[in-house]
Amino acid sequence: MNVPETLTAALPFMLKYQGQTVVIKYGGNAMTDAAIKKSVLSDILLLKTLGINVVLVHGGGPAINELLVKYGKESKFINGLRYTDEETAELALTALSGMVNKSLVRDIQRLGGEAIGISGIDGRMIEVEQLSEDLGYVGKITKINTEIIERIAKTSAIPVIATAGVDAAGEIYNVNADTAASRIAGELQAERFILLSDVRGLYSNFPDEASFLPETTLAEIDHLIAAGKISGGMIPKLEAIKYAMQNGLNEAVLLDGCMKNSLIFELFTSEGFGTLIKKDNLDLTKYNQLTS
Repeated sequence: MNVPETLTAALPFMLKYQGQTVVIKYGGNAMTDAAIKKSVLSDILLLKTLGINVVLVHGGGPAINELLVKYGKESKFINGLRYTDEETAELALTALSGMVNKSLVRDIQRLGGEAIGISGIDGRMIEVEQLSEDLGYVGKITKINTEIIERIAKTSAIPVIATAGVDAAGEIYNVNADTAASRIAGELQAERFILLSDVRGLYSNFPDEASFLPETTLAEIDHLIAAGKISGGMIPKLEAIKYAMQNGLNEAVLLDGCMKNSLIFELFTSEGFGTLIKKDNLDLTKYNQLTS
């Protein structure tokens, strides 16, 4: 297919998303490798240029770890969540908002786009309460205030959000980036929520490529988890998606951010690229063939 034919085939999808909100959670190797990072941000800038209200939400685990090491702080995890004392919370905010966030803003601007970097503290965007005393300053999200996000997204700039949270007393908390991104997508009633990871999507028998699931539902995900087919770090991502889909979000996509132009293939082709997750009403013929 030549370039004109490719653009013509993509036109219905471009029109579908024009003026709509797409929330992208960005992290993992797609953010640490310079070449991949440039490719992802170029795709995001293209989406914005096509009139899509892109909201970029990011984590920053590696940057936080590096800063903690620099200051002689040992990383401690409890059930997969980082224990966060007051000093660690301040260092995490420095890494997220002062290093990762501004780096993304700078790189988007270098590509010719506009971006505004903000954190969950700004405008009390991400309100939290303490998740557990055992975890210290780790927040459970109680409310997402979207006004500041919506105002930026409707301009020529891309909002780039660092996922720190703030409680009623003004204390700063560490917040899981996947959870924050999914909650933001739900509150914005996003047309699509895309969670970039380091794998293609969901599998019924990972890493067997024949078991890749191009589409699935929340019910089938619960079934796969119960059967032990999905485990580890993928479960918190899916739990975050599940919560958002129970509170306003219609569809979500798990997508390999390390594959060149995966965002473009996902949004602007009929085949897609990652795993599309729906609430229900999905034709499970292909799924049943893969899992039988």
